[in-house]
Amino acid sequence: MPTHQYDVIIIGSGAAGLTAAITLAQDKRVLVLAKGALDGGSTNWAQGGIAAVLDGGDSFAEHVEDTMVAGAGLNNRETVEFVVENAPAAIERLAELGVPFNAGEGFGERWHLTQEGGHSHRRIVHVDDATGAAVQRALVKAAQANPNITLMSDMVAIDLITSRHGERFSGDGHVWGVYAFNKKSKHVDALIGKATILATGGAGRTYLFSTAPRGATGDGIAMAWRAGCRVSNMEMNQFHPTCLYNLEVKNFLITEAMRGEGGKLKLPPGVPGGGKRFMDRHDPRGEMAPRDVVARAIDHEIKRLGLDYVHLDISHKPEAFIKEHFPTIYARLLDLDIDITKEPIPVVPAQHYTCGGVVIDLDGRTDLPGLYAAGEVTESGLHGANRLASNSLLECFVFGEAAAKHILAHWDALPDAPPIRAWDESRVTDSDEEVIVQHNWREIRRFMWDYVGIVRTTKRLERAKHRIDLLAQEVDDYYGNFRVTPDLIELRNLLEVARLIVRSALHRKESRGLHYILDYPETLPQAVDTVLVP
Repeated sequence: MPTHQYDVIIIGSGAAGLTAAITLAQDKRVLVLAKGALDGGSTNWAQGGIAAVLDGGDSFAEHVEDTMVAGAGLNNRETVEFVVENAPAAIERLAELGVPFNAGEGFGERWHLTQEGGHSHRRIVHVDDATGAAVQRALVKAAQANPNITLMSDMVAIDLITSRHGERFSGDGHVWGVYAFNKKSKHVDALIGKATILATGGAGRTYLFSTAPRGATGDGIAMAWRAGCRVSNMEMNQFHPTCLYNLEVKNFLITEAMRGEGGKLKLPPGVPGGGKRFMDRHDPRGEMAPRDVVARAIDHEIKRLGLDYVHLDISHKPEAFIKEHFPTIYARLLDLDIDITKEPIPVVPAQHYTCGGVVIDLDGRTDLPGLYAAGEVTESGLHGANRLASNSLLECFVFGEAAAKHILAHWDALPDAPPIRAWDESRVTDSDEEVIVQHNWREIRRFMWDYVGIVRTTKRLERAKHRIDLLAQEVDDYYGNFRVTPDLIELRNLLEVARLIVRSALHRKESRGLHYILDYPETLPQAVDTVLVP
C-alpha cells in the first residue's frame, strides 16, 4: 500500500481547505486532497458573494442580528460574533491574493456591495455573479505557487486513519490522516500527518434535486461520524428557492442577488393570479425574506396550483443593468433560449446547503485529537436553523484560518504518527453488479426528496427510516465483499448521512427554520441543538 507522509493532511480543495493550506504552509508540509478536479467542489459554483461589514452605515451588531434571525435562534451567538468580526480581514486577504471584487460605483465606495435575502444592509462583495470561481482561481494559484503545498486530485477519501488503525492499538481516537482510493492507480493509499483537516463540503447529493456539485456526498460527515465525532443539526438542510427548472439542466442556481437587485417571484400565466407576485401573501419582507421562508412559499404555490415551477422576473430592469450584474446567468440561460432581459426564468426550490455537520469549536477542533474541520462539513454554530445568504464562503475563510492557526500554535504538542496498518485489498474481488450501486444511489435521493424535503411529516420520516434500514444491510454486505470503487464509497457515505438526517428530523418535535414538520407546526420557546453521539 502506498504511504505518503506530510505534516498536515487536508481533505478538500475548496475555500476552507485551501485557506487552511496557505496559512499552514509558512513552515509546514501540507497535502491537499481533491476527490476529483481541484476546482470540482462547491466553492467554484458559488454565484452570489461574501458577506462582510464594509459600509459605514452598517455594523457588526446588525450582521450578527441578521444571522441570528435567519437561523431562528439556533445559532451560537459567540460563533456568529467571531465570524462576523473576522469577515472584513478575510475579504482583505482575498483581495491581496488577487480576487477582483467588483469596484464601487459611488464616491468613496471601494467595492460594490449588493444585498440579499435576510440582510438589512448592502454588505455582499462579489465578482459579477461568479464570485466562487474567482475565489477558487486565486486560492489554487496561491497554493500551486507554494513549494510546501502538494495538491493531489482524483483521491476519494474512504475512512479516517485513527489510533485503532495503528499496529499497536490505542483507544484515544487520535486521527493520523486518511485512507483514500487513488483513481489513477485503482488502489488505496494511506496519507498520514500529525494533524488532519476535513474540508469536504456538504451532502447536497443526498437529495434528488440539488444545486451542489456531483461530489457533494457527505463524505467528511460520514467519515467523522464513523471515527467517533458528534454531529449536530443534520435535519437543517437548506433548500435554495430559485434553481432553474429545466429537464436537461438540473442544478443551475439563480443567485439570491437577483432578488436583491429587484427580481420578482410571480405565478406563471394560465393559473389564478398568473403573472402576479405572490411573496407578499407569505411574508411582509416579500422576495427579501430568508431562504427557508421563500422556499416554503414557492413549494406551497407549486403544490396548491399543481405547477411545475414559478417565475423569477427581472426583465423590468434595464438590459444593460442585467447584463452587467448577471453576465454568467444571462449567457447560460441564453444558451437555453431564455433571454432574461425580456422574459422570466422558470424556477423551483432545490437542496442547496447542509447547515448541520461535524461539531467544532472556534478553533475548528472536532471531538477527536488531531482532527479539525472547516466549512460546510461542520456545525460551528454560525448558521443555526437556516444559513443567511453569503455567510457560507465567509465561514470557510474564517474557520480554515482558525484551524490552521491552532495547529501552528500547538504543533509541538501533536504526537508523531505510529506505524499504520495497510489497507487490506486481498479479501475482496471486483464486483460484476455495479448496477446495484447506481440503483441504490437513485433510490436514496428519490425517497429523501419525497419524504425528507421542504415540508415533512412523522409518517414520511418513518418511511424514509425504513428504507434506509433495508438499504443499509445491502450496502454493508456489498462494501464488505467487493473491492471499493468511488461510486461504492460515495453510496456508503450517502446512506450514512441520510440516516443521520432522518434520525435528527425525528428527534426534533417542533418546526424551526429549515425543519418544517406538519405534526409539530409550532416553534418551541427554547432553541436546542440536535446532537447525535456515536
